[in-house]
Amino acid sequence: MAGAEFRNVARVEDIPPGTITAVEVDEQTIAIANVGGEFFATQHACLHLHGPLSQGRLEGAVLSCPWHGWQYDVRTGKNEFDHAIRLQTFEVKVEGGEVKVAV
Repeated sequence: MAGAEFRNVARVEDIPPGTITAVEVDEQTIAIANVGGEFFATQHACLHLHGPLSQGRLEGAVLSCPWHGWQYDVRTGKNEFDHAIRLQTFEVKVEGGEVKVAV
């Protein structure tokens, strides 16, 4: 991602392993998931009916939308049932206890 700008979105301790939260970056809502200490970022709106993914259930790397149960792998954004369907993902890095997302 040439020219991508990393923005601080959260502290590491704000997103414990096994949880997902929503953050705002440039008027865009992004879902940040902590999978065993690794952070992944996807678009916040489910591709089905735009359900709030940060309110979904995270089991391992699989995120289930709270509205209709659509499931995505937060590492790749791929829908678990149809790999042609894919969430937008964002590059994440952790520096000095800060979670940063490339926008």
